[in-house]
Amino acid sequence: MKLDRIIRGANILTLDRQRPTAHTMGILDGRVVGFDEEVQGCTAYSIEDFTGATIVPGFIDAHCHTTWWGLGLSAVDLHDARGLDSLYDLLERETVRLSAEPGAWVKGTGFNHKHHDGQFPDIRRLDELTGDRPLYLRHVSGHLSITNSATLRLAGVFEPGFSNPAGGAVLRDAEGYPTGVIEESAQSLIQNLLLPYSVPQIVRALDDATTRYAEQGITSFTEAGIGGGWIGHSPIEVQAYQQALRDNRLHARAQLMPTLDALRPLSAHARDMHDTGHGRGIDLGIGAGFGNDWLSLGPVKVFMDGSLLGATAAVTEDYCGHPHNSGYLLDDPQSYRERVTDVYRAGWPIALHAIGDAAIDLAAEIIIDCQDRFGPNALPNRIEHFGISRPDQVDLIARAGIAVTPQAGFIGPLGDQFAELVGVEREGWLYRGRTLVDAGAILAGSSDLPVADNNVRRALQSSVDRKTENGLVLGGPGEGLTPEEALRSYTEWAAIATGTIDSRGTLARGKLADFVVLSGSPLAADDIGTLDVIATVVDGHFSFDSRTTAH
Repeated sequence: MKLDRIIRGANILTLDRQRPTAHTMGILDGRVVGFDEEVQGCTAYSIEDFTGATIVPGFIDAHCHTTWWGLGLSAVDLHDARGLDSLYDLLERETVRLSAEPGAWVKGTGFNHKHHDGQFPDIRRLDELTGDRPLYLRHVSGHLSITNSATLRLAGVFEPGFSNPAGGAVLRDAEGYPTGVIEESAQSLIQNLLLPYSVPQIVRALDDATTRYAEQGITSFTEAGIGGGWIGHSPIEVQAYQQALRDNRLHARAQLMPTLDALRPLSAHARDMHDTGHGRGIDLGIGAGFGNDWLSLGPVKVFMDGSLLGATAAVTEDYCGHPHNSGYLLDDPQSYRERVTDVYRAGWPIALHAIGDAAIDLAAEIIIDCQDRFGPNALPNRIEHFGISRPDQVDLIARAGIAVTPQAGFIGPLGDQFAELVGVEREGWLYRGRTLVDAGAILAGSSDLPVADNNVRRALQSSVDRKTENGLVLGGPGEGLTPEEALRSYTEWAAIATGTIDSRGTLARGKLADFVVLSGSPLAADDIGTLDVIATVVDGHFSFDSRTTAH
């Protein structure tokens, strides 16, 4: 039998318990057809020798923001600025660069106030630098933005009778003048001036972003919010993904989460939608799972609270250093119950963004109630981030079969800030690892890119050692995973959480030929983050190959 490709010489970690290791793998029509003796005697159109390397299943990023990141690649990178004077200098240079483009926006990404002694830019200085030119700076958390007076004027903030939108705020100083900081859903005031992005713009962003995904070994991802709300980029965003796929500009498999705001009330036969005849969804009855192995719809994404960095995640006890501030829900609890239940009753699984333990309480209540009343839907239900979780909540979601996506990649760059905000008594609740696994919960690896980078190898090491930049072991050494568990979180467990375990997550006969070639074994490396990605294969074809890529 002549195969498309034979991979040989590598240490293949299949993560399939029936056959955990191999050294040779055969591929035909984008699928794994066998290992070692099963492909002995077969020929192939291509034979690849990776002697000395280690092959693992393709990495699955179960929660990221691909279009947001791809569009931001052309913005000013503020991540490395230290001190506000350095930031002002970057913005001044960008304003000068745009001087021949009237009306062009000054855009920046990656701002973190920790790099500026906890301070935010002064709106008066921003006004001096940018004048009447619109400005849009994104905080690393994604839950705050920074702008100037000219942009606030375009957004109507200075109009008589202006009030903050539900679930967000335009922050103001003691005299009532805007500081330029925009929280949560109020960011839509600025984004609506930019939206919608065109399909060609989004396709370009997807091409740029997923090319870089391939360099990190990512073969599948879940896009955590499309089509509406402050996280969407176009009401026809799916069309851009379809176009990117047709044009061979989508370099990893995509599962798309429509936002709650992208769905609308539906009416059907009285016996449909659990004998109610009504719910909330998308016309034509399209639902989760619709699509193919390259592009499909996932759960509905619902924002319930804010972020830890912005101290807007809803918690049951005040943040340290922020008396009388326990964050907030972005909508009324009863509104969440009604709208999410409408979605679930219409057949959609749900993915509820809940970082603080107060938000997790409500998210778990809603999911469990829906599961009890209507049974399971096509894909697992999820709580996104699960950032500050009490011990009782860990046990509860494990018993209920709710998948969670705590980002281990946050621990290094952001863990010290998190720990300072919640204090010693709650530090062990942050972005858990070991306690989730021991409870039997479904823990899916994810980056939340661009909040943290999508270097999966670094995230795997953070899952194991849980070290922050300042050397704190977040939650203590007992919260770390084993290297194998960390690897499974970004492969097998992520596939379970995304409802795709039948086709990916492990390497086995009949499964998709999606895998990563690493310079060494993540199970044996002293530091998984130091391993190199030699190549990435999706559907049996190289999406990245360092042996041929010019640097």
